[in-house]
Amino acid sequence: QRFVDAINAADTEAFVAAFTEDGYVDDWGRVLRGPNGVRSWAGSDAIGAGASMTVLDVDVDGDTVRIRFDWRSRVFNGESDGIFVIDQDRIASFTIPRH
Repeated sequence: QRFVDAINAADTEAFVAAFTEDGYVDDWGRVLRGPNGVRSWAGSDAIGAGASMTVLDVDVDGDTVRIRFDWRSRVFNGESDGIFVIDQDRIASFTIPRH
């Protein structure tokens, strides 16, 4: 939820803080690792692109959370799938799989 809230509030620091130190974003095979990589993705594809995110469906299986979400930004508009791997209370990875 902190991930979605940070995007919708345009709060880059809260977004980066939602991830583990070695956490990463995998956006259609483009992997950005660590705080600098996560911050870079937030700047280019999410917060810096004026994104808003609405979660439509959630499925939790252990430490893996799969979502269907609606995304609005200057980069992409539409529905997509996302897969989070959670490490305690932070995100180890967020993957947007290629369709």
